[in-house]
Amino acid sequence: MEKYNKYIDHTLLKPDCSLKDIEKLCDEAIKYDFKSVCVNPGFVSFCKNKLKNSNVLVCSVIGFPLGATTTQVKAFEAKEAIENGADEIDMVINISKLKDKDYEYVLNDIKKVVKFSKDHIVKVIIETCLLTNEEKIKVCELAVEAGANFVKTSTGFSTGGATIEDVKLMRKVVGPKIGVKASGGVRNKEDMINFINAGATRIGTSSGPKLILGEISDEKY
Repeated sequence: MEKYNKYIDHTLLKPDCSLKDIEKLCDEAIKYDFKSVCVNPGFVSFCKNKLKNSNVLVCSVIGFPLGATTTQVKAFEAKEAIENGADEIDMVINISKLKDKDYEYVLNDIKKVVKFSKDHIVKVIIETCLLTNEEKIKVCELAVEAGANFVKTSTGFSTGGATIEDVKLMRKVVGPKIGVKASGGVRNKEDMINFINAGATRIGTSSGPKLILGEISDEKY
């Protein structure tokens, strides 16, 4: 049977999570050998130290969850996260600018984060639940043009999460060389497999152990 653990970014982004919760997240990631833990920037240093003797990466979110901070703030946030030990960056696009068709702004926003992230993986969160198909296609094209490594469906903090249809669309637009991350609403192993078969190369979830063990999660993310 195929191993699915390395598809999983084990995620905890709740505003009220404690250091003990983050420590548990890391312990679970080590136990199941997940690809990464995905945490808010303030926990990056702790996670990097906790995971230093493992193969688990540290991923941090930038401009999260609204994507509405300025480009310079996002760039600085990415730079500092990497200095603190982040291996991967998940940035949120400026959704308002996309909807206003200010594509140059959206492109530059992503480019700056890619530049300040240097050779680190950058995933671009497009928040599919707020976009039309036309907007999804356009922002995926912009992410590729900007040099991002992944496009990602959702923050998990908006009106909806990943859908099979969105993952298929994103994969079709970006082609085979760019990663697609499905996040939000992956609640069991069957969901995970279906998203992978649709083209996802990474799964963002707060329920990694349950997915691996074949249990059902009631978490939103």
